[in-house]
Amino acid sequence: MAGARQEARAEPATADREIVISRVIDAPRELVFEAFTEVRHLSRWWGPKGFTTTTRSFEFREGGEWDFVLHGPDGTDYSEWIRWLRIAPPERIELLHGESRDDPNAFESVLTFAPDGAATLIVMRTVFPTKELRDEAVEKYHAIEGGQQTLNNLAAYVTQIVRKGAEG
Repeated sequence: MAGARQEARAEPATADREIVISRVIDAPRELVFEAFTEVRHLSRWWGPKGFTTTTRSFEFREGGEWDFVLHGPDGTDYSEWIRWLRIAPPERIELLHGESRDDPNAFESVLTFAPDGAATLIVMRTVFPTKELRDEAVEKYHAIEGGQQTLNNLAAYVTQIVRKGAEG
């Protein structure tokens, strides 16, 4: 029981800097994980509703990078950059995400993919360097809604692949 209490006390250390978003996706874990590993998949679903993605470079491996532009529905372009820190197929991806390689405000995200019957539970846990950066992401960039929309886009995309596969 003491271990559980210690874990509970450890959580608040980052709780005010975190955003946690989860979703059950009606597709096998391997397929949901694969949607993160290949640029041909990512470019079809990544980003909030109404956004599109243009990839400049992509290398999915530990230490590899994804350099891309998110195009907003209002015509605004957002330079984005991700370094893949740790990859454990098909269970976990850890990444660093910022506007560029040298972004001092880059944040870390851990994505976990867990079987949920025939479906997959994906949990995206993002930790920002400061509470202020987390609050700015939530208030100015609508990070919670954007994260939910991104996972909804992923769900729609992989569910469509599953349906096509079932149809033959």
